[in-house]
Amino acid sequence: MRPLWTGALTFGLVNIPVRLHSAVQAKERVSFRLLHKTDLSPIKYERVCQKEGEAVDWKQIVKGYEYSKGKFVVLDDEDFKAAAVESSKTIEILDFVAADEIDSRYFETPYYVVPAKGGEKAYALLREAIKRTGMVGVGKITMRTNSLHLAAVKAVGDAIILEIMRFQDELVDVSEFTFPSEEGVRPQELQMAEQLVGNLSQTFDASKYTDDYRDNLMKIIKAKMKGKKIEVPEVEERESTHVVDLMQRLKESLEMAKNASTPAEPRTRAKRASRRKSA
Repeated sequence: MRPLWTGALTFGLVNIPVRLHSAVQAKERVSFRLLHKTDLSPIKYERVCQKEGEAVDWKQIVKGYEYSKGKFVVLDDEDFKAAAVESSKTIEILDFVAADEIDSRYFETPYYVVPAKGGEKAYALLREAIKRTGMVGVGKITMRTNSLHLAAVKAVGDAIILEIMRFQDELVDVSEFTFPSEEGVRPQELQMAEQLVGNLSQTFDASKYTDDYRDNLMKIIKAKMKGKKIEVPEVEERESTHVVDLMQRLKESLEMAKNASTPAEPRTRAKRASRRKSA
């Protein structure tokens, strides 16, 4: 597989030659074209000048930054070159921070970091050090036309993962929202909620969770390709209620969880037993 980036990963004076490969793969996506209803001809889009109402050739188009309504600053190729950061083939780890200190909202796109020839020992050394300390390396990487990214270096199993991160100013300030405090939560409700979580707990298995909407769309598309008529099932709308008896809902949920036989039950009981022994 061809790497997306080739360079070196460094921490301190240790230099590890590495390659980056995407850690995710694009699933079959359901994409649509807009068509003319009468003859099913694809709709063509044109770049039209709002002022003149006529199509504009690419050669006549420039990039502009709108600093206020209807007012623009035009940037040309020289401006973008002046703003570009120095291209580097190095991922330099600037800091190591505890993994649980980084908000999950910062993480974006994962890549496998694969050692190049001669970097295997140093690679294994860094991976094991990250595992044993519970740390995450934070640094910067330049990818694709001098685009600078914040990046996290983690250990996942036998692999080192580099995850592109968002910068702080890309996150929405949580103070813009209001969230309820724990003062209104009664001890009995909390105890039952914790019991319900325990009864529903299972080992994470990613294969259980599928994109049902995409799967349904593909079934419909394939059926229509064969000329089959699609029957739309009737969906009952759930009535919403503003007054909720929380304790009653928790009791009903616990009863449902008890009646459902799940692999989680033995594991949950074992955990409780181990807690009693250690108490």
